[in-house]
Amino acid sequence: MNDKTQCAACANGEKFPIAITMAFQPIVDTDTGRVFAHEALVRGENGEGAGAVLSRLNDDNRYAFDQLCRVKAIDLAAGLGLAETGAMLSINFLPNAVYEPSACIRQTLAAAKRAAFPIENIIFEFTEAERLDTAHLLNILNSYRAMGFKTAIDDFGAGFAGLGLLAEFQPDIVKLDMELIRGIDKDGPRRKIVSHTLAMLRDLGITPVCEGIETAEEYHVLADLGVTLMQGYFFSKPSLAALSAPKVPRLQMN
Repeated sequence: MNDKTQCAACANGEKFPIAITMAFQPIVDTDTGRVFAHEALVRGENGEGAGAVLSRLNDDNRYAFDQLCRVKAIDLAAGLGLAETGAMLSINFLPNAVYEPSACIRQTLAAAKRAAFPIENIIFEFTEAERLDTAHLLNILNSYRAMGFKTAIDDFGAGFAGLGLLAEFQPDIVKLDMELIRGIDKDGPRRKIVSHTLAMLRDLGITPVCEGIETAEEYHVLADLGVTLMQGYFFSKPSLAALSAPKVPRLQMN
C-alpha cells in the first residue's frame, strides 16, 4: 500500500462502527500524592469495556479508530480541565495505524490547538503486545519526540519489543507490565526481576511506572524499591469521562 492509498484509508476509509468515549485512570506520584498523568482508556459510549470496543477493530477501520481515540481523549481531557491540574494526558496509539508520522499526527495537532491543550503535556504510549516493524516504530517515536510529545512503552516485559527496542530508543517512560507486579510481595523472583529492571531503566534515564497495583503490600514493596509513579485499582479505578482523585495512603515508617 503506497502513501496515497494509505492517506485515503485514513481520511476516507471505513468509519468505526460504534461511538466511543474515554475512561481516565490516574498515574500517581506517591511522593507528593498528586496525579502525574491520566491515562485515557477507550470505552463504548454507554460504558462498554475496552474488549467490546476493540472486538470491532479491523484492518479497514484501524486508521479511523486510532485517529478517533486521539481526538476524543484530547477533547474530553480539555473539557475536564486536565491540563490546568498540572497532570499530563497519556494516549494509547496503534503503531500499525500510523503510516507516516507527520501526516497521521495532523488531526491530533488540530485537536490540541482547538482545545488549547499543550502538546508537551501529552504522552503517547504503545503496547508491546503487537509484533511491530522496528524501523517503522523508531520513525514514529523519534518523530513524536521531535514534535514535543512524550513517549512511553506500555506493558513492558510482556510482549515483543523488549530490550532490543530499548537499545535503539530510550522513551521518556516505561510502564512495567502488571504481571510482573502482581503478588510481588510474596514472590522473590518477581521482586528481583523488577528491582534489576528498575535499575536498568534509571541507568538509561528512563522514568519507570509500575501498573496494576491492587494491594497495600504490593504498594509497600514497590515503594521500598524506590518506585514513585504507580497506577492501579489500589489508588483508583478508571472513571468514565471523568477525572478521579486517587487515594495515596501514607507509608508507615518503621
